[in-house]
Amino acid sequence: MAVKTTSKTRRLRDLVRRHGSPLAVVSKALLRRQVERFRCALPRVEPFFAVKANSHPEIVKTLAQAGCNFDVASVGEMELVRRLGVKAQRMIFANTIKPAESIASAAKAGLTLMTFDSEYELDKIAAAAPGARVIVRIKVPNVGSMVELSLKFGCDPTDALPLLIKAHKLGLRPTGLSFHVGSQCTRNENYSDALEIAAIILRDAQLKQLPLEILDIGGGFPIRHFDDEPDPFESCAALVSREIDRLFDSNLRIIAEPGRFLVGPAVTLAMRVIGKAIRDNKHWYYLDDGVYGSLSGLIFDHAKYQYKVMRNGRTQLSTLAGPTCDGLDVIARGEEMPELEVGDIVYVENCGAYSTASATWFNGLPPAKVVVLP
Repeated sequence: MAVKTTSKTRRLRDLVRRHGSPLAVVSKALLRRQVERFRCALPRVEPFFAVKANSHPEIVKTLAQAGCNFDVASVGEMELVRRLGVKAQRMIFANTIKPAESIASAAKAGLTLMTFDSEYELDKIAAAAPGARVIVRIKVPNVGSMVELSLKFGCDPTDALPLLIKAHKLGLRPTGLSFHVGSQCTRNENYSDALEIAAIILRDAQLKQLPLEILDIGGGFPIRHFDDEPDPFESCAALVSREIDRLFDSNLRIIAEPGRFLVGPAVTLAMRVIGKAIRDNKHWYYLDDGVYGSLSGLIFDHAKYQYKVMRNGRTQLSTLAGPTCDGLDVIARGEEMPELEVGDIVYVENCGAYSTASATWFNGLPPAKVVVLP
């Protein structure tokens, strides 16, 4: 997709000239804007940033300064966040399957709020972190989400209360309930269904003298990847906010684990054309980043991106490919592009989530350099 020259494209061209490519450009201003959007749309919900989405230290630091707490999935993520001055009490260990050593290390550091979804995990937590506060994760509908997480995580809702009762008997502190509607959820009904299920369990827990303090509504909040799409977040957040007010008492603490929503729009990836060819009567452009690098979300996150260039002219169907010697490293087919030349910039906005986080050094090619703007 060709675009007009703007102050943004001029700045991006200047950054590539100064720093080279591939280049991941992080905007701290956009990070702060996303935090504010989240809080305005969901005033009762505390954001715990899912560090797995993008663990760059400047991103974590900016979100911490904006008042976010953190969802960590490993001791490594916990230690990264702690090194940046965030106390363990501002984190949730939201991986339902954890090595016993990790549970013990987290507890020793003061991170005692943990999720689980099986008896086996409860036994590990009771042995490695006596007295820990535990949140049971339930399985909820993931219909239409880009990544369906209930296949791998979450107990059946009917098992939630028995597991919480067992946690109490093991000397742990049953604290809450969590769910995840699936990553990049664009079916708002997933949230309303999950919140209804959670409300039933919370009421049953109250009747059984097991009052719970926290409801963790997970992540999955969607972002827009293409300019001609409506922004899906506003309608999603409006529904979630209404349902929260309708279903839950005002003294229930409600938290969430947004990753993509906070960091996705804050990063632009700039690449350059390093080669071109004509194959089967179609232009192929080879870029200096691809599916083994910052576009790893194409594979691991089932993401789709909009590719923009800084050249105008008659467009033709083209293929974009990455720089490695693997045939898998094809980025996009059938893209409408003007004819490009070696050295031209191709860039992708909304590329902050699950991109540089899962980039590799395959073929000895380094991941994109990260540049952070105010």
